[in-house]
Amino acid sequence: MALTPDDVVHKEFQHVRFKDGFDPEEVDDYLDEIVVEWRKTLEENNDLKAKLAAFESGAAAAPAPAPAASAAPAPDAASATGTSAGIIELAQRLHDEHIAEGEAKRQQLISEAEAEVTRIRTEAQAKQREESARLERERNTLEARITELREFERDYRGKLRAMIEGQLRDLDQKSSTDSTPVSAIGL
Repeated sequence: MALTPDDVVHKEFQHVRFKDGFDPEEVDDYLDEIVVEWRKTLEENNDLKAKLAAFESGAAAAPAPAPAASAAPAPDAASATGTSAGIIELAQRLHDEHIAEGEAKRQQLISEAEAEVTRIRTEAQAKQREESARLERERNTLEARITELREFERDYRGKLRAMIEGQLRDLDQKSSTDSTPVSAIGL
């Protein structure tokens, strides 16, 4: 079965999800261009066939040009075949170019993404080091404050103990110097 421009127009491709592929609109536009060129080629081929038929019918009246007329269809067939082959070659070349562009774009995106990952990782590591240093300074400050408060507590307890012991001694001394019996007080 020969491939026609309508076959190209009505051909549907399966969509592939989550894989690299071509933009369906771009493929459709390109195929439309191919169909236009193909139709022009077919029209040109039909026109040439009609001219050839008219020439052959006119050549039947004149026997001498007949051999030249029989040789004419071969170049037209070769021309049509060459044109079709040229279109297919062009389509293949453009396909290969699109594949190469896609690969180049893919590599560019991957390298940009890797650079972005490296930048983000470097920033995160720097931020982590800064935060660790800040927390270490804060910990050292809090440990120093805890040490100060422990020394203050120890001093305060010592002074409080000394004051209470002094008060107890004073109380003991007063009670030994004032040893008036309870019965004398009248209780």
